[in-house]
Amino acid sequence: MKGELMINSQLHTASGDYTLDAAHTRIGFVARHAMVTKVRGSFDTFTGSVHLDLEQPSNSFASVSIEAVSINTHNGQRDSHLRTSDFLDAVTYPEIAFSSTKVEPLGADVYRVTGGLTIRGQTRTLTIDFTYHGAATDPSGNFRVGFEGGTTINRRDWGVAWNAPLEADGVLVSEKVTLEIEVSAIRTGLKA
Repeated sequence: MKGELMINSQLHTASGDYTLDAAHTRIGFVARHAMVTKVRGSFDTFTGSVHLDLEQPSNSFASVSIEAVSINTHNGQRDSHLRTSDFLDAVTYPEIAFSSTKVEPLGADVYRVTGGLTIRGQTRTLTIDFTYHGAATDPSGNFRVGFEGGTTINRRDWGVAWNAPLEADGVLVSEKVTLEIEVSAIRTGLKA
């Protein structure tokens, strides 16, 4: 009974409006390169907001806006290519966006978030399972929550189709890309 009261209290306390803390949030991805290794990258510039209702998760929603040009794989030549029309076409489509349409609990601290992901002007449905890692007050008095999630997409579904064949067999860049998202969000409007 005591443990149940503590969990319910935390759920009530954590519900509210949040903004993503870009310094402690990672929107990343992993793709296979030349069929033999993985390339990891992330986006350095983004904003996002979350309305969190852990007592009634269906009332929760989130939106994120990412600057496509901020893609970073720690290789300048590759990043420049990823910004071109072969991949993200960041000049024509400067924003990658996600807006949730549904949030549902899957079990203890796991939530399925469904929404529209827009890349290169094309919006497709995306579903990501997130694990809630809890809430805490940081030394500056900010009340924050943490989530971690991921999913795998086929980049061709969003018109990102460029590739190059390899001499042996296969292609230079995998069509499947794994998204890795680690969120730290700060409650807005009040300190803990």
